[in-house]
Amino acid sequence: MQLTYRFRLKDKHDAELRRQACAVNFVWNFCGETQRSALRWRKQWPSGYDLNRLTAGSSKELNLHAHTIQQVCQTFARSQDTKRKPMLRWRGKRSLGWVPFNKGHVRFDGEALVFRGVRYFAWLHRDLTNGQTFGAGSFSQDARGRWYINLPVEVEFLDNAHGDAIGIDLGLKDLATISTGEKIEAPRWYRRQQEQLAVAQRAHKKKRVKAIHARIANQRRDHLHKLSTRLVRSHGAIFVGNVNAAGLVRTKMAKSVLDAGWATFRKNLEYKAIRHQVLFDVVNEAFSTQTCSCCGAIPASSPKGRADLGMRRWRCCECGAEHDRDVNAARNIAARGLASLAGGAHA
Repeated sequence: MQLTYRFRLKDKHDAELRRQACAVNFVWNFCGETQRSALRWRKQWPSGYDLNRLTAGSSKELNLHAHTIQQVCQTFARSQDTKRKPMLRWRGKRSLGWVPFNKGHVRFDGEALVFRGVRYFAWLHRDLTNGQTFGAGSFSQDARGRWYINLPVEVEFLDNAHGDAIGIDLGLKDLATISTGEKIEAPRWYRRQQEQLAVAQRAHKKKRVKAIHARIANQRRDHLHKLSTRLVRSHGAIFVGNVNAAGLVRTKMAKSVLDAGWATFRKNLEYKAIRHQVLFDVVNEAFSTQTCSCCGAIPASSPKGRADLGMRRWRCCECGAEHDRDVNAARNIAARGLASLAGGAHA
């Protein structure tokens, strides 16, 4: 299995990486101009192979690795195919720095990471072995101008003391409600610090604003990593509802949805479940709130639509079972996930 390790580089490498990033932007914009000419003359869009031929031999003039130029061309062509846009955004001074590299071109010498004969020192929070080489990665810059190196590394699968299967219902007041009855409160990192952010924005302190945004993102990322790791280490199967985060972002709940980080949480659960050999699936959560997890009926007493959002507990008029709204939904999600596995195994 392959994971990507991200290490922050020492600030003394800033000038060299900025120079390479400017050259990368030049190659990217050349690809954009080539695409513009193709559209003007109604020619076929240039492929990654075409762009590589046009930029061949420019590594010496740009002082870039030839494979870096090839990676930029391939990424440009792939982005066009993915986004299906005739033109991609121009990379200029406001674009965050990015320098890709190919597989095997970065190695660890025991103290530093070596690329093109230059030793890059980083704060290493993961164990690397002397002489280790890495997959195709990149140097990247964040909004505060700090540089990071992203290294794809082959890791082994981990044995896990598998437990029971659980369902997870995602929410806003509680980030996650588990079918076992556990509720994980949403920390609301952005809400807690939005007053500080507003003060810095009104004072036009751009560096302070970026620092607050970075702190919020780091706190959210750390919380979601710890939570997802704990869940995959404790359970043998995890099923999550397919709540439409992208759709809710277009509503009045956008700030709360983005603050919760549902998509990041599901992504963390997915790749960690693979490494820990835990079953993971995203299941359809339609009517999971209204369906009784005991008898399987949709009784008249169950909460319906937006009008009953305030109904947090209810009693099934069919079997008499009492339910917590979110725990009931999580149990239905777990049952549907297990049913889908049983159906796939039977097929």
